[in-house]
Amino acid sequence: METISRFLKLGKQSSFLLGPRGTGKSTLVKKQFPNALYIDLLLPDVFRNYAARPERLREVVHAERGKKTVIIDEIQKVPELLEVVHNLIEEKRGIQFILTGSSARKLRRAGVNLLGGRLLMQHMHPFMAAELKDLFDLDEALQLGMIPLVFNSTAPLPTLQAYVDLYLREEVQMEGLTRNIGNFSRFLESVSFSHGALLNISNVARECQIERKLVEGYINILEDLLLAFRLPVFTKRAKRAVASHPKFYFFDAGIFNVVRPSGPLDRVEEKSGAALEGLVAQHLRAWIDYFHPSCTLFYFRTSAGSEVDFVVYGKEVFQAIEVKNSATVHPQDLRSLKSFGQDYPQAKRILLYRGKEKLLRDGISIVPAGEFLSGLSAS
Repeated sequence: METISRFLKLGKQSSFLLGPRGTGKSTLVKKQFPNALYIDLLLPDVFRNYAARPERLREVVHAERGKKTVIIDEIQKVPELLEVVHNLIEEKRGIQFILTGSSARKLRRAGVNLLGGRLLMQHMHPFMAAELKDLFDLDEALQLGMIPLVFNSTAPLPTLQAYVDLYLREEVQMEGLTRNIGNFSRFLESVSFSHGALLNISNVARECQIERKLVEGYINILEDLLLAFRLPVFTKRAKRAVASHPKFYFFDAGIFNVVRPSGPLDRVEEKSGAALEGLVAQHLRAWIDYFHPSCTLFYFRTSAGSEVDFVVYGKEVFQAIEVKNSATVHPQDLRSLKSFGQDYPQAKRILLYRGKEKLLRDGISIVPAGEFLSGLSAS
C-alpha cells in the first residue's frame, strides 16, 4: 500500500515525538529524514548494546560526522541515553535529534526536564480522515479505529485484537507497571463504560472490585502509555456551577470497540454513540496538536446536567461541538448548544450528526459527522 502522507512535519529543530505504538512514528521519521543516523531500540541487539553502555551513542555520533540528524526510536527503552543526548547538544555540533517514544512515564522518571527548552514536544496521533481522503470510511473507522498499524493490515480486526491483548495487557505487565494482570483486565473492561462519559473513579473501583487507589494508578498507566486521556471541564468565566469530574476516552475508537464488552443486554446505539464521540475526540486532539497548539480541548457540563461534548478554546478558536449518533436532529438536541451560546455568545456552535445534509438552525451549524472530520485540516 502507498504510504499515506501525514500532516505532522517535524522541521529542523530537535524534537521529542511521542505517540502510542502503531501510530506511524517510525514511518514518519524515516520518510522525513531518509539520510539520518537511525537507532532502533526495539531491536534486541541494539537495545542490549545501548542499555549496557549508553555512552556508546557519543562514539557512534562522533564517528558518523556526515550525519546531521540522529533518530533514536523508542527512547524510553534506554532513558539513560537522554543525558548523552543532552551532552551532545551542548557540544553545539549542529546535530538535530529526533527522539520517539511511547511511554511518558519512563521519560519523566529519567528527567526529560534535562532537555527542557532544547527539544520541541510533538505528538503523533492515529490517522485523521483528511489524511486518508477518499480512503476514509466513517462506519469502518467506528469499528476498527484509525491506528495506521491496523488500517494498513490485510486483517485489521485480528490485528486490532492482538494490539489490545499484546500492548494493553502484556506490555503493561512486562513494564512492571502492574503485577496482577487479572485485576488490570477487569479494570479495562470496567473503565471502557466510561469512554465518552464522566469518569468517576470510585464507581469504576466498585464495579471491578479493586481499591480506588489502584484504579487511579491504572488510569495513570493508560495515560502514561498514551493509550487514554482525560478531558477537563471548561470553566472559563462560567456563569453556572459546572461539573468537577473529567471525561475519559481511549485514544482510538477501535481500541474502545475491542475493550468494551458486548452482550444481549447492551444497546447497539449506546456503544456506537460512544465510539462516534471518541472518534471526534481523537480527531480534535490531533487537529489541535498539528495545527492549533495554542488551543485546548475541554468539555462543558453544568451541575444541572446541560452538557456540550467538546469545547475548543484558544487565541483564535472558540468552538462548542455536540455529537449526536442519529440521522435526524430534534429540537431537544440543540438545547445544550443554545444554552452554551447564551453564556458564551462568542463561540461558534456545531452539532455533528449521522445525516447527510448541512443545516443552520438558530445560529447552530448542523454538519454530517463524516464531512466534519474530513474537513479537519490545516485550513
